[in-house]
Amino acid sequence: MKKKFFLKLCLLLTLQLAEANDNAVTETPEMAKSANILSGDVKYKSPYADPAKFYFGDNFDDNVQFATKWIKSQAKKDDIADEISKYDGEWKVEQPQKPLLSNDMGLVLKSKAKHAAIATRLVRPFVFSNKPLVVQYEVNLQDGQECGGSYIKLLSAGKEIDDLKQFHDKTPYTIMFGPDKCGNDIKLHFIFRHVNPINGTITEKHCRKAKDRLDDAFKDKQPHLYQLIVRPDNTYIIRFDHKVINEGSLLTDFTPPVNPTREIDDPNDFKPENWDEREKIPDPDSKKPDDWNEDEPPQIPDPNASQPEGWLDNVEEMVPDPNAEKPADWDVDMDGEWEAPLIANPACEKAVGCGLWKAPMIPNPNYKGKWRAPLIDNPNYQGKWAPRKIPNPYFFEDNNPFQMTTIGAIGIELWSMSSDILFDNLIITDDESAANDWAAETFDLKRKLIDSEAETFVSRILKYANKNPWLYAVLIIVVGLPLAIIFYLACSSKISPQSPSSRAKKTDEHLPDTEEQEDNSLGKSNLNSISGDIRTPDTEDDRIEEEFKGNNYDDVDNENEDAEDEKEEFDQNDLVVEGKEAAEEFLEETNKPEGGVKKRKSRRD
Repeated sequence: MKKKFFLKLCLLLTLQLAEANDNAVTETPEMAKSANILSGDVKYKSPYADPAKFYFGDNFDDNVQFATKWIKSQAKKDDIADEISKYDGEWKVEQPQKPLLSNDMGLVLKSKAKHAAIATRLVRPFVFSNKPLVVQYEVNLQDGQECGGSYIKLLSAGKEIDDLKQFHDKTPYTIMFGPDKCGNDIKLHFIFRHVNPINGTITEKHCRKAKDRLDDAFKDKQPHLYQLIVRPDNTYIIRFDHKVINEGSLLTDFTPPVNPTREIDDPNDFKPENWDEREKIPDPDSKKPDDWNEDEPPQIPDPNASQPEGWLDNVEEMVPDPNAEKPADWDVDMDGEWEAPLIANPACEKAVGCGLWKAPMIPNPNYKGKWRAPLIDNPNYQGKWAPRKIPNPYFFEDNNPFQMTTIGAIGIELWSMSSDILFDNLIITDDESAANDWAAETFDLKRKLIDSEAETFVSRILKYANKNPWLYAVLIIVVGLPLAIIFYLACSSKISPQSPSSRAKKTDEHLPDTEEQEDNSLGKSNLNSISGDIRTPDTEDDRIEEEFKGNNYDDVDNENEDAEDEKEEFDQNDLVVEGKEAAEEFLEETNKPEGGVKKRKSRRD
């Protein structure tokens, strides 16, 4: 009855908690929103780049606007062969190979192993003053990438960008930003061109590498978001899919540094010819000992070794194959005299060894090697020479490198061994919140779709439980408690003492009911006591062994349980039978009517 009560209580508690859990999950707005995205209820709407907030913004969803806005380069590179110098890469606005959002388009570089360049002007120039520069765009390497770039260039304002049809690799830019890879060299470029305030020369400053490598971005064929923020306090932040992967200062985290050193090596200073930089020298007073023999070899044959008995000195280890035949097409003039290939001599298989015997080599105790004089401190040591320092004539101190050259246009100039590189949602702004809102309307929707498709049912439950820790308690009670009770019931049924009437004989013959079985057992015991041909067991263990030898499990009382286990005569079928007996007993006890007694029926094995 206790088992029945616990089982009913467990089922009732499970149903109530499961119903409460379903209601809680159904009412969660995040879960509902995710379900709507998966079902296609959320429609993508092209974001609008407000000119008051954005210096530039393009979602590439309007093919007609793209044709009037972007200009394909017709220039040539001047440092390579004419046949590959043209910017003849093909650009096209189209949907991704694996569309995620309806009516979402992107700018795609269709060709590979070709130079490609395209550019457009900003709505208004970005002037570095007291607001940050925020650059953000998406890249989807739809065919992966082994060698090539997918970066962008923020072109410097000036006459060089008056005709964007002549945009090429030498066109001045203020910032270059984006991923690049060739082989195992993976980079996320952030390069800015710094103008020397003294002589006007321009130097490229390269940001230090991020600690985390972006291997997956070049092979997972999924869209990724790149964001660069340069602030007026000369700090920068680089984010990849909203995760900060690099940050630092324009003054300290670039190579070469923005500000040169105050002193430099004197270019007119040379090391004197008699300058001695040797810290140690060979001892000039040391001489080689008379007994030092440099001709002794490092190893010699072991003089104590002797040839083993049975060694065949006059038998070769390798002999010509007697079964080999000269090929029919063998040409003596072309191939030379034919010789049978060599094989291991069969006569050596059972011998200790064949051929010329040689003693094994051992280290030579008299070997000393080449003699060298010991080293002593150099009395004429003058230290490591270095040119003298002089003031740097080109020294300057720029404490605000954020004041870069004004940006007037944006361009993409690439060479890649991969095709179908998709660019999307390219923006330039000075408002970080505006950039995040733009990403929420575009990239974040794509990521939710991708993540939802990749998640399994179990991972979704665990993800939701991480946000709602109370769900772990529900799962433990709903799932863990029933399993624990079932396990307890199964184990208790298996190990609980059974009455003699609950055990059955293992036989194919018809088994009598309980009273008949007891009568027959009494009859058998009487026959055993009066028959001279049947041996009477002297002990309980002997009686149990006798019953097992007859392949018959007679009823025994509870005191014989340990003895039966020690015999280890039960096979797997016996364990299955006992499990069935326990299950039948539990069902009969559960279905027993109140106040009534139900007699157990006889059973066949």
